[in-house]
Amino acid sequence: MSKFSLLDMKCSFSKKPSLKLRKPARSTPMRSSTLPKIFEPNRDEMRRVFEKFDANKDGKVSVEEYQSAMEAIFGKGVSSVKDPEVTKAFRCIDKDGDGYIDFEEFLEVQKMGGGVTSCDIEGAFRAYDLDGNGKITAEELWEVMKRLGERCSLEACRNMVKGVDKNGDNMVDMDEFMTMMTRTMKLR
Repeated sequence: MSKFSLLDMKCSFSKKPSLKLRKPARSTPMRSSTLPKIFEPNRDEMRRVFEKFDANKDGKVSVEEYQSAMEAIFGKGVSSVKDPEVTKAFRCIDKDGDGYIDFEEFLEVQKMGGGVTSCDIEGAFRAYDLDGNGKITAEELWEVMKRLGERCSLEACRNMVKGVDKNGDNMVDMDEFMTMMTRTMKLR
């Protein structure tokens, strides 16, 4: 099975209100809490997410790598590296202005938002829920994995879903996704 997990998809770019995210066909049911919970991200897991952005494995993310990751996550709606919204978001993260995002700058994005919120996790869920029905199937997971350049079989995706699925419907719902995403994080 691929070392890439659903958690690797968790990144907080959904915090950037200026980015145009794909709207699901139907709205995904949201958790019924009044205030979002805030979690402390796990550094090792965030390292794995960062490494997915760092395509050439040089320890830093260029604007081109950032753009590719955004397109893989949110689809081709993010049109080009010259897109001013993508450039603006990249510059906000690149605190030292060297034209790259290093791991510490990547982690700082989490701190700026106060940590990983339940809203961030819901945004990550929607990125996987391609048909917007409130459930992630193995086929949807497989499609997103392919977009991210992961070599993963449909059978491996079925096993990943099975490992998270608690109610036996062979799909991952928001509650199951939330549990999986936060099981190694500390609540702030």
